[in-house]
Amino acid sequence: MGNASSIEPTKTIFLDIDGKKEKIMFSRHCGSRDIHDLIAHAAGVSRYAEISLKDSAGAFVSLNPTMPINTQSSPYKVTSKEPSPTTDSSNGDGEVFTQVLSQVASQFNNHFSKEGVFKVEEMKTDIATRLSALERKMELEGLKAVEIEKCKRDISDIKDQIWNAQKKFVDFNRLSNETHTDSRDTHIMNRKQTLSTYRKYTLSQETIEYLKQPTFDIWHWEPNEMLSLLEHMFHELGLVAEFNINPITLKRFFLCVQENYRNNPFHNFRHCFCVTQMMYGMIHLCHLWEVMTREDLGILMTACVCHDLDHPGYNNTYQINARTELAIRYNDISPLENHHCAVAFKILSNPECNIFANVDKDTFKRIRAGITMLILATDMARHGEIMDNFKMKLEPEFDYKNKDSLDTLKMVLIKCCDISNEVRPMEVSEPWVDCLLEEYFNQSDREKMEGLPVAPFMDRDKVTKPTAQIGFIKFVLIPMFETVAKLFPVIDSTMVEPLRIARDRYEDMKEKNSMPPPPSQSNKKKTVTEK
Repeated sequence: MGNASSIEPTKTIFLDIDGKKEKIMFSRHCGSRDIHDLIAHAAGVSRYAEISLKDSAGAFVSLNPTMPINTQSSPYKVTSKEPSPTTDSSNGDGEVFTQVLSQVASQFNNHFSKEGVFKVEEMKTDIATRLSALERKMELEGLKAVEIEKCKRDISDIKDQIWNAQKKFVDFNRLSNETHTDSRDTHIMNRKQTLSTYRKYTLSQETIEYLKQPTFDIWHWEPNEMLSLLEHMFHELGLVAEFNINPITLKRFFLCVQENYRNNPFHNFRHCFCVTQMMYGMIHLCHLWEVMTREDLGILMTACVCHDLDHPGYNNTYQINARTELAIRYNDISPLENHHCAVAFKILSNPECNIFANVDKDTFKRIRAGITMLILATDMARHGEIMDNFKMKLEPEFDYKNKDSLDTLKMVLIKCCDISNEVRPMEVSEPWVDCLLEEYFNQSDREKMEGLPVAPFMDRDKVTKPTAQIGFIKFVLIPMFETVAKLFPVIDSTMVEPLRIARDRYEDMKEKNSMPPPPSQSNKKKTVTEK
């Protein structure tokens, strides 16, 4: 990542300070603290005062350079509160901050009495350094809490897996814990100390443009960087403005989503990012904003982010055959996809994470229906049904104004993104095959142990990487992407052609693997001796 960024004009924000109209101006290079100080000065209060802004709807507005602009007729209401002169000595962070302020006051007196001049720049640098150290300390403490909670959940899962392995029936007094319970979800979302702490990265122009390509290499990015990239996508597509999303709420939403992806070999948070980035790439590649509303784009992107939430690493077939809690809860009908939807809206039910909190009821109803429809469409058991329906919509001409046609297109798009790994270059796509096979083998090993049916394409004794991919690319991926290319011809060269290349590569690999290796000299000598 570089530090280059596009030049933006000065931003003007209008304020209402106890009925008095004021305005402040700042550039994108200003920090949150600088904006805070500007507002404090305008309000006539100390720079150490607590400042909060509310918009006309009563929603809090974050003090940062990305805060939404307003107009003179709709100023932000300013509320300020001077800090208390006394602090609780048991409050660790407050005590550290108080010590910093005391040292600042002491240094002020020393500079003023000895030299007669207050060295503003030196003091400013010193304060920034101390506050930065404090922020790093708080961030590290928050990360420790996250790791502890993950360990607790892993231990709980292992205990239940041991119990399940010993039983061959469903005990309705203790249903299989193949999913986390509501209390676990609530526990994650209530950990406010970890919901607003990840570093913001400055993206270079090269990265911004590369992010729009189907060839984007998703392996080069750390979890926090992926969170920043997701933020950028939502901002760049205009979704933050469309849904009036508080930037802090957006961060919390992504963090909570990340926490609710398990550490599976394949169905993990990186897969979530991979699918979302491919959707972002297809939006730009096909200029989808010309045929869809921003609301539609928001539904597509949010569905991608949430489409595999809390995936246990075992597919629907296992859930149904093992009679897990999910299969029983959803009556064997797309149990995983139904669960992903439920977890998504459990997260959105938390005001701290609800990125759709500022839309009206009718809009939210449409958004909820759209996201649910798209996540349920990712069940491969429905692949034939959805593709047949889409092909009918293409004849004689696709009608973008028809809601049913547009819904079918959106379902096909998320399906394409969900299984699009082979569209990417070989060095990006091939590690995903290894991850998927590892997850398949884990399932088949467990199915054998529990006496359940085992699918041949998951059996480590029967499947290889080429045999796993050739049929899937040939009979699922290429036909699906070729069908979408009828609507968006640009897809043929950028996505279908890489699939054909991948198919040929795996066929060559299969042919080489089937050829017996030439006997070595050592093998020849051994054969003679044995005879």
